[in-house]
Amino acid sequence: MSAAKPNRKRRTPWIIAIAVAAIGLSGWYWISNGQGNPEYTVVSVTRGDIEDSITALGTLEPLNYVDVGTQVSGQLKVLHVELGDQVEQGQLLAEIDPTVYLARVEASTAQLANQQAQLKDREAQHDLARLQAERQRNLFREDATSREALETAEASLRSAAAQIDVLKAQIRQTESSLKADQADLGYTRIYAPMTGTVVQQLANQGQTLNANQTAPVVVQIADLSTMTVRTQVSEADISQLRVGMPAYFSTLGQPTRRWEGELRQILPTPEVINNVVLFNALFDVPNPGGDLLPQMSAQVFFVRAAADNVLTVPVSALRQVNHAERGRQADGMDQSKQASRGRPYEVQVLDAQGRPQNRMVRIGVRTRVLAEVIDGLEEGDRVVTGNLRTSAQSSQPQGGPPRRFM
Repeated sequence: MSAAKPNRKRRTPWIIAIAVAAIGLSGWYWISNGQGNPEYTVVSVTRGDIEDSITALGTLEPLNYVDVGTQVSGQLKVLHVELGDQVEQGQLLAEIDPTVYLARVEASTAQLANQQAQLKDREAQHDLARLQAERQRNLFREDATSREALETAEASLRSAAAQIDVLKAQIRQTESSLKADQADLGYTRIYAPMTGTVVQQLANQGQTLNANQTAPVVVQIADLSTMTVRTQVSEADISQLRVGMPAYFSTLGQPTRRWEGELRQILPTPEVINNVVLFNALFDVPNPGGDLLPQMSAQVFFVRAAADNVLTVPVSALRQVNHAERGRQADGMDQSKQASRGRPYEVQVLDAQGRPQNRMVRIGVRTRVLAEVIDGLEEGDRVVTGNLRTSAQSSQPQGGPPRRFM
């Protein structure tokens, strides 16, 4: 008996360690299946707004604008407007030095007056030639003059008539040149072709403008009451856009404010930037307050589908079902639910005892994160989005020792 006591003393620490380990294991099992860390990651079905949209970057530009240039060359003598000025249609914007064009008008006017005076002289000579020709005809009938004299008088009459026609043609040519010179003189005064705001000034007072090769632009006038959003959409997303679909955007200065419109046009010719193919999509928004200005950047959203105040569930909770499972589960559903729109999926819902149960649901609008629940779930239902135990097991290495890479 005395020999056994030392053995019991040596076993006592091991017994205590095993007991503590057993208590610890039982406590971990209770936590993992009780009120501590759950065995499943679970979320509740809640109501909210959901939107399936395509995002892109855009730039603002006026819907209506015009580059006001000059059709004549010369020094910009006076510029009557500045950047940001509001102008009315027909308002005088600038003046080109008119000295050269005024001289041309005066020269053409003088030449025209000279030709008109010559015309009167030729008409008088024509009248004299006509009288001489008539006199020679009367004398020739009475054999009082020769045929040669008659023919000379008739030829002089025809020559006088031809000279009148020549002068009339020259007068028409001079009148045409005078009209062109008067038009050029008028072009030295530049007027606003539309009502709007001066958004660009491309020439300065005193600058010499050359209109012989290209029409120099003096200012740009834009109507800022309606703005166009020029959005660059990637070739991967452009096929999902449709003319008339809703669109909205926000700006860097007012990120919480939303401007809304409808897609108006998709330009067929893309732009290639750093080997990326981008298509321009345009839509218009009203700008009554003038908060939007040209060249502002915009974060654009093209809405493919949206739903407000609907039941939502994370996409991670959805599981696709095959045709056989779909048919079996549809047998247990109401006919009204079977006929409802939406795509069928399967989710796991925790029952009152916290056990996951498979359930058939139908999904409407879907994003990468959330999905609209059309039927199959109620608000407050707890759905499983993941299995902690499965995740832990999948994180362990499988299939023997790890491979070694040289």
